[in-house]
Amino acid sequence: MFVPRRLVASAVAAFSLLAAACNSDSATEPTATPVIGASSTATSSSVVRITFNSKAGDTGYNIERAEGAAGSFAQVGSVAPPATVGTVTYSDAGLKVTTLYRYRIVTVRGSTTSMPSAELSVTTLAFGNAAADLTTDITANRTLYADTAYTLKGFIHVANGATLTIQAGTTIKGDFNSLGSSLFILRGARIQAVGTAAAPIVFTSSRAAGQRQPGDWGGLIIVGNALINRSGVVELEGSATDGQTVVGGKNYQVLYSGGTTQSDNSGTLSYVRVEFAGFAPSLNNELNTFSFAAVGSGTRISYLQAMAGLDDSFEFWGGALDGDHLVSYEAADDHFDMSEGFSGRLQYLISLQSTVLTPRTGAGSPSSDPQGIENDGCAGSGCDLAFNSTPLTIPVVANFTLIGTGDVATSGSSGGVGMMLRRGTGGYYVNGVVARFPRAGISVRDADTYVRAGSVATPDLATADFAIRNVLVSDVAGVVFQAAAGSTVQNSFDLVGNSITNSTAAAATLFTALHAAGGTPTVAGLDWAPATGSPIATGGLAAFTDKLATKAGTFITGTTYQGAAAPGGTKWWNGWTVYTRN
Repeated sequence: MFVPRRLVASAVAAFSLLAAACNSDSATEPTATPVIGASSTATSSSVVRITFNSKAGDTGYNIERAEGAAGSFAQVGSVAPPATVGTVTYSDAGLKVTTLYRYRIVTVRGSTTSMPSAELSVTTLAFGNAAADLTTDITANRTLYADTAYTLKGFIHVANGATLTIQAGTTIKGDFNSLGSSLFILRGARIQAVGTAAAPIVFTSSRAAGQRQPGDWGGLIIVGNALINRSGVVELEGSATDGQTVVGGKNYQVLYSGGTTQSDNSGTLSYVRVEFAGFAPSLNNELNTFSFAAVGSGTRISYLQAMAGLDDSFEFWGGALDGDHLVSYEAADDHFDMSEGFSGRLQYLISLQSTVLTPRTGAGSPSSDPQGIENDGCAGSGCDLAFNSTPLTIPVVANFTLIGTGDVATSGSSGGVGMMLRRGTGGYYVNGVVARFPRAGISVRDADTYVRAGSVATPDLATADFAIRNVLVSDVAGVVFQAAAGSTVQNSFDLVGNSITNSTAAAATLFTALHAAGGTPTVAGLDWAPATGSPIATGGLAAFTDKLATKAGTFITGTTYQGAAAPGGTKWWNGWTVYTRN
């Protein structure tokens, strides 16, 4: 029978439509739909937890994140659905502290994706949102976390070869009521305290801001296994008020003599600030803000600040520690003190003294002779060759900015000197600025010290172990070197031959920002970069030679400028240093 072609075509089309209709459920994928029941919770300063409900048939979920109220979304992770329908959890880590984040979830079902869910907003927690006490010695590896504020209640020693790791942003408080509370890193132990400019590690007083004072607690002490020039048993200053028996949390005797390894490694400190320390457990037996006793060159320190400590800000007894970018704002004694055979290298140092500090009652008294730098060879018991005991104190100190009070009345009865170099010390002091010290810029004392310089007006870097080169002195009442009298010998030094400048420029004109003498500094008002046209923008010793070059090695390099900051360079102190008096 003949069937018209058009009827056959119509029948085929009708059958195809019917087949498609019958099989539509299996040929078309279900559409992905947004999740429900979503919530977000900050669980720490760097982690947010996202939760929501899964649905049958979902094959995955994409997590999108935006920073701030107006940031753009981007996928940061994905998560598979659970085996049975239920709650899905996603933890987003590595976030910024106290920062607002927005989240949304995109559902995946086969090859389809849903519209994003409604936005979730959450702010990460602050550092130190929890609290814990440290009451006894640490004798096994331990980590201190930024989400916890720790309080030192007693004299806490890291001992037995343990390593103490401290996360960036962590706060450690010295308990005001546990007199002299301190943290000791003993010989053989290590500290790994590596902060950042945005999240420095802070050691401070347990008292509230506005009530804190110098001497509220002890300080941070590191004891290494490097050499010192004192023989016999040498006890760490500030220790042993609780005797010699080792009892966790007590101030038992700590020794730092007998070291044998100049390259000893006690760990790393970076972006660490220590405030309101320096309690004296007994008369003339003070703890310092930072104490480094026989610390070896394997240890690394950089970007450290001492703030308002009762004794020295940075004290180095022997050892060969290298460091850079060190800041001291206000000290009750010396800002940088090196002795007993210290042979380390330090570059980019800032010290500022604008007032005499008022300590907590019973913590001790401010020194009557605070200095910017005070260096000694050997003095006291165990100096078998007196000032000539070896190893000699021969550091390299480069690119330093030392600012004093500018007023004898606020500098103590016998202090007010920018650099006190005495008792047989040597060392190379280059590319520095010394300003506003009311008695003198530099004091060189004792015949043995002058011998280190070759006993000549212009030391020869090929042979001398002591030299001062390319240093600008300002606002010191015209007294660059303290007048020769008694043990003071430095009038034999030649300004021109050593490129030492007695500048007529006022200290405030040298820098981009510095408060007027007698004024109160603020951290925002301190910019140590050379001002436009400042004489310290030039005048540096750029090429080191002879013994200076050998001693500096690759760690310290010459600069064309003087002081701690390069013209137009990075303002390396910004963001992590503070200025406050209480």
